[in-house]
Amino acid sequence: LDSFNITMFSIALLLLLAAGCKFLLIHQSHSFFLYNLIIKKNLFLTGFKCEQLTQPASVTVQPGQRLTITCQVSYSMSSYYTAWIRQPAGKGLDWIGQRFTGASYYKDSLKSKFSIELDASSKTVTLNGQNVQPGDTAVYYCARDPQ
Repeated sequence: LDSFNITMFSIALLLLLAAGCKFLLIHQSHSFFLYNLIIKKNLFLTGFKCEQLTQPASVTVQPGQRLTITCQVSYSMSSYYTAWIRQPAGKGLDWIGQRFTGASYYKDSLKSKFSIELDASSKTVTLNGQNVQPGDTAVYYCARDPQ
């Protein structure tokens, strides 16, 4: 399996097991809280933990402009990858890329459009997009890699 399939499998697994952390996506006070279920010991549910990732409720950008979305995380960014995923209306999830302190990976077709920046001191992960177009309209999620 390539990293894209593993990431998509992880997202699907998190959706199936989200009951252990209440809801996967909760809209509250104009912020989104994305809860990740962390499966320990090779996907056997021997323990789980919820992490909090907070991002803006909405961002509006005109065609041709730059997109910037910042995600505040509760975990150590030196321990886990943080991914950005988008979902256009009526379509499936689209993995953009993920970043760790020393490495980053992007979907080939999107790597010239998007970049991910980390700021460990403020615990923020920022998605930057350039020359956005109407086809980039989607719900954008930040998510912690479960590994």
